[in-house]
Amino acid sequence: MDLIPSFAVDHTNLKPGIYVSRRDTLNGGIITTYDIRMTAPNQEPAIAPAAIHTIEHIVATYLRNDDEWKDNIVYWGPMGCMTGNYLIMKGEHDIENVRQLMLRAFRHMAEYDGEVPGTTPATCGNYLMHDLPMARYEARRYVERLTNSFCCEYPGVARPIDNKGQQFFDA
Repeated sequence: MDLIPSFAVDHTNLKPGIYVSRRDTLNGGIITTYDIRMTAPNQEPAIAPAAIHTIEHIVATYLRNDDEWKDNIVYWGPMGCMTGNYLIMKGEHDIENVRQLMLRAFRHMAEYDGEVPGTTPATCGNYLMHDLPMARYEARRYVERLTNSFCCEYPGVARPIDNKGQQFFDA
């Protein structure tokens, strides 16, 4: 099997930021997947599941209600490694515009003080697993990072090649 592109990123040097993970063509249009990386993988603790679950609910609600961007939002959800989220959007967008959108969304998250949307047994598959105070903390931290040390270029990873010219993969 071919190695998927996200496993070709050097996660030992990956900094918090916003990265274009992939672009796909669908029905003649472009779909872009953004890596919304909130913590440095393998260098910092992952985001607690209850906090990232709360971020998922509040930021998804914010994005799908943003007058400028809501028609472009396809998906928002956490990464399995719990170091960030994936944002999938219709079209190709300037990374600075996506950064500004994330700054607005995460400032909203950082200041959010109400009932977390969609947290009843009927509306959420794990409605008891939420942590608004920690989600707010993580949002403030991410806003600071997007503001003070913005990264948007993936570090590549060197793959060893054997004497027959075959490249090794670690996944």
